[in-house]
Amino acid sequence: MSAADAAPPPERQRPRTERRRERRPVRLGAYGVLEDGQTVEVAVLDLSYEGCAIACQFELIAGERIKLYVLRRGAIDATVRWAKDGKAGLVFDASTEPVRRHWPRRCERVTIDAEMAMRRLGQANFTVRVADLSSDGCKVELVDRPAVDEPVLIRFKGLEVMPAEVCWIDGAWAGLRFEKRMHPAVFELLLERLGG
Repeated sequence: MSAADAAPPPERQRPRTERRRERRPVRLGAYGVLEDGQTVEVAVLDLSYEGCAIACQFELIAGERIKLYVLRRGAIDATVRWAKDGKAGLVFDASTEPVRRHWPRRCERVTIDAEMAMRRLGQANFTVRVADLSSDGCKVELVDRPAVDEPVLIRFKGLEVMPAEVCWIDGAWAGLRFEKRMHPAVFELLLERLGG
């Protein structure tokens, strides 16, 4: 046997075009919305143009779809590439369109005078006054001023937490668009409770 035959084979490396681009370490508060509408809080740990790593106490599954909302940076569709020990790797969808800045109203709003809990990501809940409401969104009087396009979490008493996004701000008022439209029966029940 010659020395060449005894030498171990060279390590196989991915071709240069297949190598993952460098990811920058970050620490960003965020939340994800799963395909079934469930919302989970996450922290983005590193970031590249193609994807990121996140820490999440909820167990994600490889291949699962997730919409990632990062504070003051908008939303992006992604797929879970791997998940292990409270962390996961996401790959961003190449076809993701930029988040629209304005949304036309799809239904009439009902004037009300009510309160709900609102929370900016990574911060405590605070109570806001709600001036009008539809199944798609609402108008609130601000206590803590978010930014336009910023994701927030809201909660009406007796209902689960709902993700929403700030569409506009005018003085002390802001318009919120719910991530998921309320079912008509839930909307009618909520109006009845709020006295609208």
